[in-house]
Amino acid sequence: MSYGRITGSDVKAVFIEADTDALDADGICASQTSGATAGTLTINGAKASGGVATLNSARQITLASAANLADKTFTITGTDANGDALTESLTGPNNETVTTSKHFLTVTEIAFTDGTSGTMTAGFNTSAIAVVFAGRTRLKGAFIVNSATGGIVSFRDSADAGESGTTLLQLGTVASATAERDVTIPGEGVLFDNGVFIPYTAGTTVFTNMTVFRS
Repeated sequence: MSYGRITGSDVKAVFIEADTDALDADGICASQTSGATAGTLTINGAKASGGVATLNSARQITLASAANLADKTFTITGTDANGDALTESLTGPNNETVTTSKHFLTVTEIAFTDGTSGTMTAGFNTSAIAVVFAGRTRLKGAFIVNSATGGIVSFRDSADAGESGTTLLQLGTVASATAERDVTIPGEGVLFDNGVFIPYTAGTTVFTNMTVFRS
């Protein structure tokens, strides 16, 4: 008796777990003084180990101070959602919180120019980005485990690690931590030319985890 040859599938599964960390104003740098001369902050917050802060997902970085540090420039260095090198500079806070426009998965350095000395912290807010695949791919389906908060999961076609781009698919979730949603996309799936990324709000998420199928 002969049997047909079993061929491999080009479909790959990617597991994504929602980042449940709420915003943390000092999760990267605990309260410290940025001196009057140029230097670097000590990365010693709850997310730091060995001088590097590693986050559960790519997050926007915050700098906060009750002092006026607007005459300083702070340059944040680390990696983006893809793990590629990323740098962004911010004008220092003036009795406020200032926030990066980009999302960092890791922070390896926060350097500052000379200027006014003041006490400050560095942390992250709830804006998050998860990566499904950083390149051209077809989305075939998703198995989503819901959370206690209902909402919409958006899949973004993006060439810049999810920072911008076009949303090509949205899937709704329900407010039930025991509910599941299994979605199969017909035909060849949805083509993402530049990569698939999921922007979402960490802490209070609209999903618990998901398995995304792509080819």
